[in-house]
Parts: sequence; structure tokens; C-alpha cells
Amino acid sequence: MAPIARPLGVTAPLVITLAAVLAPVFYRYASPYMATLSPYLVSLSPSISEIVGRDVEPSFNCLPHTYATEIVSLDPLLIYIDKFLAPAEIDALLEAGEPEFAPSKVYKSGRNQGTEDRTSSSAGLPRDNPAVKCVLARAESFLGTMLDPTRDDIGPPQLVRYTAGQRFNRHRDWYERPQPARKGMLGRGKSWNRIASFFAILQDQCTGGETWFPLVNTTAPSRIDGEGRGFWRRPDEGGLAFRPVAGNAVFWVNLFANGTGDDRTVHAGLPVEDGLKTAMNIWPRKFYG
Repeated sequence: MAPIARPLGVTAPLVITLAAVLAPVFYRYASPYMATLSPYLVSLSPSISEIVGRDVEPSFNCLPHTYATEIVSLDPLLIYIDKFLAPAEIDALLEAGEPEFAPSKVYKSGRNQGTEDRTSSSAGLPRDNPAVKCVLARAESFLGTMLDPTRDDIGPPQLVRYTAGQRFNRHRDWYERPQPARKGMLGRGKSWNRIASFFAILQDQCTGGETWFPLVNTTAPSRIDGEGRGFWRRPDEGGLAFRPVAGNAVFWVNLFANGTGDDRTVHAGLPVEDGLKTAMNIWPRKFYG
């Protein structure tokens, strides 16, 4: 004999009704025992949360973000960007790069090597990280038509960290000769150079540690923060020195229109006197050939 089919529409309301009726009864008789067990349940909760959350990464949302800009120097072009990074982005970038910090190197004589001119630590950032993608998209939008999206590339980002006594002596971000394209690069061309630079501050718990451009000058007075401090100053040695301010960035153009480097963009990371400075380098790449 075939079983009688019971309509689901009758069963579901019946279960819900029974649960609603029995729940108060269960609570009345079970609550004394639950009170006795509660210390044990509380003691287990950290272990349970650790097990459940072990493989769950915190989510990051790339939210709309506004920032303010000021042209400090027109020739060479140098722009100060106020609030380029949001606090949540800073936290996510630090989390992504923290395990990768190692002594900084420079490209010299055809290879990356350590040098006494650069004593900081650096960490490469994964380009597929949501926070990294968010910030790189903002930098690419800032550049406008400076990059050709069909052949150029925003470049791999890098964190750099300075502690007491560490520095980066005078240097240029661009290469004297365009570098040969290597397998795996996202740009299209036979060679490339760094057309511009972003230097954004993530952590500014330090004294000293300014970014000094000895050959860049301005007639504009420095902007002043809420504590009456300027964002840049004019050292006695000449040029402009920008103090580290978390979330803010300096942008400058490295190359002339003909692709040759602008020597006036030479700069230095002055020694951190005390504390910690962490920043993010973004070096957009222009491809040739």
C-alpha cells in the first residue's frame, strides 16, 4: 500500500506552533541547570571561537573615499595629498605586509643588494589583497592619462619601515636607463621606468623621519594641522622636508615628457630620531617599445 503524502504546508506551521508553546516550559525547568553549567560554557567559549574563526579572514570593504590635494611645486610637479589613506585601509595594509618585513635593498650593478645608504626594512604587498587593490585603484585614478591602461602598470607596492637611527640617504626613484621588461610583469613593452612616485604614511609615531627634497622649492606657505604644526618646512640646507603624517602622501613626477629622469626629484628619508615610521611606496611604470 502506497504511503500517504503529507502536505508540507501543514507540517511546518505545526512544528513552529509546538516550539512556541514548549519553549517557555523548557526555559522554566532547565534554567537552574543552565546557571550551574554557565561557568563551564563561558570557559569553553574562547576555544570554540578559536576553532570557528581559525580560517576566517576579516573582510575589507573598499569604500568611497575623498582626499584633498595641494600643488606644492609645479616644476617639478610635487603634490601633497591630505587623507590619501583611510584608517581602515592603513590597518589592512599593515596586516598584509607585517609578516614580510626584511632589510631593505637597492637595485645596484644589475641586482638588488643591501647598502649602508638604506637601513630601513621593507615588505612587498600582495597585489590581490583587497586593501592593496583598493589603494592601487585610487592611485591609478589619480594619475589620469599619465598611464596608458593598455600597456602601462601601476607597479608592485611596497611597505617601508624606519626605527630609531634608520634612514635612506639621497636617492632617485627613476633609473638612468629604462629597465628591460621581465617575465611576469603586467605592462606591455620591451623596457620601463618609474614615471612617478607616491609616498604615503601609515604610521607616524616618531620624531624626525622627514622626507627631504633638497632641490624642490615653493613659494606657498605650509598647510597647518589642528595643533598648529606645518606639514612641511624649509631646512637651512635648502629644499623642502615633509614630516610624516599618517594617512597623508606626497606625489611627484620623476620623468620628463621625453622619458629622461628629472634630477630635481632627488630625495632622502631623514633619520628617525625616536619611535617608528611606516610608509607605502607606489611606483607607476611607464613601458616603452
